[in-house]
Amino acid sequence: MGTGRLNGKFALVTGGSRGIGRAVAQRLAEDGATVVLTYARDAESAADAVARIEKDGGTAIAIQAEVGAHGDAERLWAAYDAATGGARVDVIVNNAGIGRSADLENLTEDGFDEVFAVNVRAPFFIVQQALPRLNDGGRIVNVSSGVSRIAMPEIMAYGASKAALDNFTMNLAVQLGPRGITVNSVRPGIIDTDVNAAWLRGNQAAWDASAAMAALGRVGEPEDVADIVAFLASDDSRWVTGSVLDATGGSKL
Repeated sequence: MGTGRLNGKFALVTGGSRGIGRAVAQRLAEDGATVVLTYARDAESAADAVARIEKDGGTAIAIQAEVGAHGDAERLWAAYDAATGGARVDVIVNNAGIGRSADLENLTEDGFDEVFAVNVRAPFFIVQQALPRLNDGGRIVNVSSGVSRIAMPEIMAYGASKAALDNFTMNLAVQLGPRGITVNSVRPGIIDTDVNAAWLRGNQAAWDASAAMAALGRVGEPEDVADIVAFLASDDSRWVTGSVLDATGGSKL
């Protein structure tokens, strides 16, 4: 049961059709927000996410907005305007991202550029283009990763991109603080999503090893992260900005 604390507010959740983004969209809708969730290519999953939110009494709109190419932010906000009639926005959750990268020996320049284009450049310009339409007192939440503090050389470029996102969070918090807008990062650990399904589900050794990494002794669920994002999107977090909240269950402490 949601709190209603986001009643009357509009929230944008990028990559909101699956995994963590979907759980975030559902939770913000439960709290009363009109949620605009973006998807890259999977229209069916996006429609299903909207249907689930509406079944639970919430309001959601799905828009197709693939990120990672020049001009993606302008196209995203044009689609947002078309879908909402030009509504102002109160909450932005930069969740869409590429979840892995090749190791140093096998990483290509194109692969490196793609990870940074989706994980860093897209949030940067989505926020830039949002500034005139973002309400004072708004909230920005960037979905980072525990690998920005945990050494995992096998996905080094991915970790570097998330560390850059955390730095963006810190600087943006200072810039937008005078408007009462808070900016924070959330760092998930290993989460049971379809992105991780290929190596995590059905592989008991991988599951057990992942659970053992966390101080809390289990693999994370999307809702574990969504509830933290919901806190940061609410007025309860009004005195928290420029922070990185660890959502790894205490992994690799």
